[in-house]
Amino acid sequence: MARVSFRDSAACFLIHVESQSSNSSKEDFHLRMFHYFARLYEKFRLPVYPIALFTFDQPEQEQDNCHTVSFPDLKVLEFNFVTIQLNRLNWRDFLKRENPVASALMAKMKIAPEERAQVKAECLRLLATLELNQEKMELISGFVGTYLRLNEEEEEQFEQALESMELKTKERVMQFFTDWEEKGIQKGQITKGQEDILRVLEVRFKDIPLKLRELMERIDNLERLGNLLTQAVTVASLEEFESLLIRQE
Repeated sequence: MARVSFRDSAACFLIHVESQSSNSSKEDFHLRMFHYFARLYEKFRLPVYPIALFTFDQPEQEQDNCHTVSFPDLKVLEFNFVTIQLNRLNWRDFLKRENPVASALMAKMKIAPEERAQVKAECLRLLATLELNQEKMELISGFVGTYLRLNEEEEEQFEQALESMELKTKERVMQFFTDWEEKGIQKGQITKGQEDILRVLEVRFKDIPLKLRELMERIDNLERLGNLLTQAVTVASLEEFESLLIRQE
């Protein structure tokens, strides 16, 4: 949600964006959009501009954008909202838009199978031309990497597309793309380390308390996880292991 003002006016209104990643019940989603609208309108007493962002892959047919309540003799309510359905948008239409949101959402637009590698390269090229801080760069490049995972053949096409870029742009793309991959690998190692420890504890003590699981999820240091794995094998009880985690926080 964002609070903005009309152009050349001090009057304000709210923009509410609701993202929908799965094709759930149309009626449920329409009703949810209305409920959010009504709550925001009641709380802030400002006009609300509602937008639904559809990020699912299927279906491709245009989705409805209206919730109504009516009787044979009376239409009580007709609530309309704007829809942005990514799988109906052509990614090429956004190539020249210097907008970080566009560079991310291109990964979920209508893409022919043979264009996947090109789209990933163009998303990252566009991102490389924008003046963003490191945190935003990592967030958007991570989104692109997650939703455009390439097979071996596509990876070769992706690398060829990188080679055709201007040197400065190519270097910037490769820098944050490599950083994202390395962080992804490290995150995977951390998750595996946490799972290995919990698995050892489950074998030894059966049920693992929720609090202990939550404490384990906070640990993001590989060296510490290695030490904890040894302690999980030798500790006398779950209570002792949980106390150990608390003391080390």
